[in-house]
Amino acid sequence: MSSPPGHLDTATAPLVCIWELTQACALACEHCRADARAQRHPDELTTAEGRALLEDLREFGEGQLVVLSGGDPLVRDDVEELVGYGTDLGLRMTITPSGTDSLSADRLAALADAGLRRVAFSLDGASAATHDRFRGEDGSFEATVRAIEDAQAAGLSVQVNTTVCRATVDDLPAVRRLVRDLETVLWSVFFLVPVGRGRLLDPVTPDEAERVMAWLAEVAETDPFGVKTTEAPHYRRVVLERAAQAETPRDARGSESPERPPAGVRRRGGILAGDGFAFVCHTGEVYPSGFLPESAGSVRETPITDCYRESPLFRALRERERLRGKCGHCPYRAVCGGSRSRAYAYTGDPLESDPLCPYVPPDYDGPLPWEETDAPAPEPTAADAD
Repeated sequence: MSSPPGHLDTATAPLVCIWELTQACALACEHCRADARAQRHPDELTTAEGRALLEDLREFGEGQLVVLSGGDPLVRDDVEELVGYGTDLGLRMTITPSGTDSLSADRLAALADAGLRRVAFSLDGASAATHDRFRGEDGSFEATVRAIEDAQAAGLSVQVNTTVCRATVDDLPAVRRLVRDLETVLWSVFFLVPVGRGRLLDPVTPDEAERVMAWLAEVAETDPFGVKTTEAPHYRRVVLERAAQAETPRDARGSESPERPPAGVRRRGGILAGDGFAFVCHTGEVYPSGFLPESAGSVRETPITDCYRESPLFRALRERERLRGKCGHCPYRAVCGGSRSRAYAYTGDPLESDPLCPYVPPDYDGPLPWEETDAPAPEPTAADAD
């Protein structure tokens, strides 16, 4: 099976594999996918099972990117051992800790010594007032900013993750300035998928999401850090449309068609659940994404390479011609494909249309996702009012 035209080859290996070490965490974030709790689950993968998982991940190829997540992965006391073991295997080891007291300078230095490549911190507000309210813990903002500085002092590359929803969207310009002032290398902007505690949050509308993506494209052109979106691959379409409107010379524009966009655009919008992405939960189940909780097997029984390459679920998610609704008719489906996780969250079908995208293909006259689900509809325009 081959990947769609113009798409990075993800049929045999994911670009990113996330391993959720634990769901335990001291925070009670409003958007938490994991519904994190204070205590560790008794059936978490053990250190030995984790080492075996890392050995299997090496089979995807040299330099496979592995993200250790949670909950708060630093709740476990074997993180440094796992980072070191993965590094020795040739994996690129990264981590997404929570903004708690576990983020000490000594712990970050130890992770750096073990071979950690990057740390991703979450900032969902540009001040203690906004971030701490969203994270459900006083002092989280100060702890996170301090940890960013400590990580950089330890020689670690730092990424900032930010959630986009009704509660955070107005603070994005201020967060952008903070990301720049903190001299981080990448801003990963996550568009809410209503799972876990995130079901209680209000998402932005499709038109608001479109405006945020257009603004992010401008930020990417002017600011010193990179910009990527998570669970919003239609950012790629926005970037391509922006390039076309800039009247790029014809010989360059030929590589910016929906069929064959530049490599930077192909990566810029993020990857899709099951197509370049795999998620191993704390008990070993393999999902296309942490936001798409349909299991393709357990690493306790089946190598993750087999789950990723051979499971019917993962194979279906990599076949863009199987997409339904307006996503299936979209000329940008090879470079976008829509969020499969959001489609699943709203419809129970990961191959349905992504309800956050307002784009309607010119030749499509079928039902629209916001007409059949509780997803927010695009905002009315002046033409609609007429």
